[in-house]
Amino acid sequence: MSNLDPQTGQINPPTQKGAFVPPPITKVEDTGLSPLWLQDLVLKVLYFQGYLTGFQIAEVVALPFAGVTDQILNALKREKFVEVKSSQMGLGEGAYQYAITGVGIARAREALERSQYAGPAPVPLEIYNRSIKNQQRGRLRVTHRILRQALSQLVLSESIFQRIGPAVNSGTSIFLYGPPGNGKTSVARAIGQMILSTTMYIPYALYIDGQVVKLYDTVNHLRAPEKDTTDKGTGSLRAGARRDTRWVLIRRPFIMTGGELTMEGLDLVFDDVNKFYEAPFQVKANGGILLIDDFGRQLVRPRDLLNRWIVPLENRIDYLTLHTGRKLEVPFDVLIVFSTNLPPKDLVDEAFLRRLRHKIEVGDPSYEEYREIFQRMAQHKRVQYRDQGLAYLLQEWYIKRNRKLRASHPRDLCDQILDISEFMSLEPSMTRELIDLAAAAYFVDL
Repeated sequence: MSNLDPQTGQINPPTQKGAFVPPPITKVEDTGLSPLWLQDLVLKVLYFQGYLTGFQIAEVVALPFAGVTDQILNALKREKFVEVKSSQMGLGEGAYQYAITGVGIARAREALERSQYAGPAPVPLEIYNRSIKNQQRGRLRVTHRILRQALSQLVLSESIFQRIGPAVNSGTSIFLYGPPGNGKTSVARAIGQMILSTTMYIPYALYIDGQVVKLYDTVNHLRAPEKDTTDKGTGSLRAGARRDTRWVLIRRPFIMTGGELTMEGLDLVFDDVNKFYEAPFQVKANGGILLIDDFGRQLVRPRDLLNRWIVPLENRIDYLTLHTGRKLEVPFDVLIVFSTNLPPKDLVDEAFLRRLRHKIEVGDPSYEEYREIFQRMAQHKRVQYRDQGLAYLLQEWYIKRNRKLRASHPRDLCDQILDISEFMSLEPSMTRELIDLAAAAYFVDL
């Protein structure tokens, strides 16, 4: 079978057969951006950074020098906006050092009044939209074996385990609910780690009607190493190894937001000072997972927040708004996970629950599950585990007090035992004395 991608004409990496690879840029027209806009971008770069070589300018704007950046610089030289300050013989025009002129400074300031963006050249929105659709097939398909491995650190009932796999493969929506401290966030993070095992390309920024939307950021996106693209022995690039450097290879995103989420944060955020946009959470999460943790604790009403997702969840398309009022259509290729400690009846109605594909209750552990969690945690924390100590804990601090088991309790109680044993110069062990001291310091009767 051919390893040639019919969408791009590029040779795909062998690890992701059929994967999208941004095709290389060979001329200005390939960027999808106007020459005048690109000239303004180069002028702003020189305005901020001073003297730069042609190769350095090409690196900043993420465009090849030959055929693209050199053409932009030649046009700016003809109009006296830039000038060559020095050159090194034999190294070509890319080694020439360029500086902005007085006339160029005036034009750069005009451009800066419109937008202060001076980074990698953006990718037109329509190209980005096609790329997201082309990369949908690169998602990881979860099997029983993969899921067992991913969730090996968690102790979950078989019924919960059997529901998680199909939910992840749906790529649509998951509603995790149940009492606090039973691992809902841990389950979501484990799913995220599975997603991180595959990669995708996203642009550094998007171009929409002369506006720039910053997409890639180092907080929410994890860069993935690109495979060596040179032939051993010749040192030359393999056919199809070159690509558009306005794109960055990342691990599929896993983005978590909680109580800080607002309705405004789900639309394009315009920076009034720098005059460009920041992409909202769900766009940055395209191709991966968006976890809305602690759902129901946001300042915005839960029903308003849920209504915001109705169209994206049903049509897999989201609509954003520029400050000019123009509506934009972007793909919604996001596995969205709602995680809440609150009863579902207090948050959503039946109509919305129908739109959520998978509902998974993460309940309290059974006594056997609690015991296994305690054994694992005691071993991890280096606390001497004793079955007699656990039996005493359960009888005195749970059964007699009608207290519910929580999956997080063993970890926290082990930490308490460690703190107390260190202070008392004792070996950390599940003795009755240390259990009573740890439980008394940890539990609060409400």
